[in-house]
Amino acid sequence: MSKFKFIYLLFVITLFACQQKSNDKFTDTYTSGTIHIAVDCNFKPIIKEEIDVFSAQYMEAKINPIYTTEVNAIDLLLKDSVRVAIATRPLSENEINFLKGKKFSPRSYKLATDGIALIVNNSNPDTIISVVDLRRILTGKAKNWKEVFPTSRLGGFKVVFDNTNSSTVRYAIDSICIGEKISQDLNAQQTNEEVIKYVSKTPNAIGVIGVNWLNNAKDTTNLSFNSSARVMSVSNQEIATVESSYKPYQAYLFYGNYPLIRNIYIIVNDPRGSLPSSITNFMTSDRGQRIILKAGLVPATQPIRIVNVNNE
Repeated sequence: MSKFKFIYLLFVITLFACQQKSNDKFTDTYTSGTIHIAVDCNFKPIIKEEIDVFSAQYMEAKINPIYTTEVNAIDLLLKDSVRVAIATRPLSENEINFLKGKKFSPRSYKLATDGIALIVNNSNPDTIISVVDLRRILTGKAKNWKEVFPTSRLGGFKVVFDNTNSSTVRYAIDSICIGEKISQDLNAQQTNEEVIKYVSKTPNAIGVIGVNWLNNAKDTTNLSFNSSARVMSVSNQEIATVESSYKPYQAYLFYGNYPLIRNIYIIVNDPRGSLPSSITNFMTSDRGQRIILKAGLVPATQPIRIVNVNNE
């Protein structure tokens, strides 16, 4: 091969390599770069702490969370707008096949067990409820506090969720109402912060939110919640009693005594094994799971210390 042909061939190879590199929209590595992840906004407090600790460990890595509805989080992953999504369900078979059709291999990992908490105003003395009565309220069959709590003087129920597309609403439809149509009288407040604020100012309200929004960071035993509202005890029995009802304490989530539990999943679609895989591995590692443990949820892999509690 002549010297001229060799130089020309080298030029073509170099040009092709540069073009290939410029067409790769992802430039992050396992420990550096910038990515966005889609997060069900129900888990904003705990995921924010996970990202803060991860970023302190990898100073050249930047994780930008998109706190949104579960529906939108999954949609962003399917559109390849993000490569990590955090939700209360893994991908469906159809969603997996859709991504495989694009030559991707998505993976889902259980991150934690969470609880759906029911909160009422601090002035409300009625804090024990059965799943049966909760279903009656959510489907509109019981419209007044007196129908469930005969001595109550609070009038009509004001049930509030974060937003209509949230995983909490989906849980209420699938796991509490079990196929019955949910009432059109329920109110959406857009965010979990607004749900807590609304309940704290509304005596006849019931708020439905994720447990991690109620964590009392000052209590290392996870035996109390923040004081913005009262947390209800829930019973699987048809008639709720003190003995059969449980609050969403960590131990009761772990043993399954508390009736309203769900799982949290981290879904990663990262063929390059770069920053999305790194944050996933961190959250499922011992250090990442200890953050979940501290927040009062049940980590998927970290053993937890059980503290005996007395029902109120």
